[in-house]
Amino acid sequence: MRTFSLLKGLPVINIQNGMRMGDVCDIRISGNGIVTGLLVRKGALLKRTSLIDVRDVYSFGWDGVMIEDPSVLKPIKKSSEYTFQSQNRLTGKMLMTKEGERLGLVEDVYFHEELGTIIGYELSDGFFSDMLEGKRVVKTEVPPAIGKDTIIVNVKE
Repeated sequence: MRTFSLLKGLPVINIQNGMRMGDVCDIRISGNGIVTGLLVRKGALLKRTSLIDVRDVYSFGWDGVMIEDPSVLKPIKKSSEYTFQSQNRLTGKMLMTKEGERLGLVEDVYFHEELGTIIGYELSDGFFSDMLEGKRVVKTEVPPAIGKDTIIVNVKE
């Protein structure tokens, strides 16, 4: 299990030749709450972003994401899927239960790297509340309903 904040910025390395293919800059999430891919940014001045399907990742290490072949880096096509920080972003969306309880604003996600399944959300109630009480982690049972303004979840007891 890993959070997006731990994955962001990690180098993507080709295990065949040790070449750095870029750095993880975002994740792509389907409408039913599954991490489907990693967005990888490469370049110093002219930054180009590519997409790696999560199934094409050889391994997720603590210091890098390993791939077997650079051909798994695909150009990004316009999509209705969500990202964590780019287009259709999940960061800052309100998380609510099916019963109508406001849980907080999404700050990070916990997910199984190999499966892509989101299993929890790190939430914020604002800067001062976070400083006094800390951020809250909510674990979910089933995939969420992700809408334009709100994410609806079924919370684990």
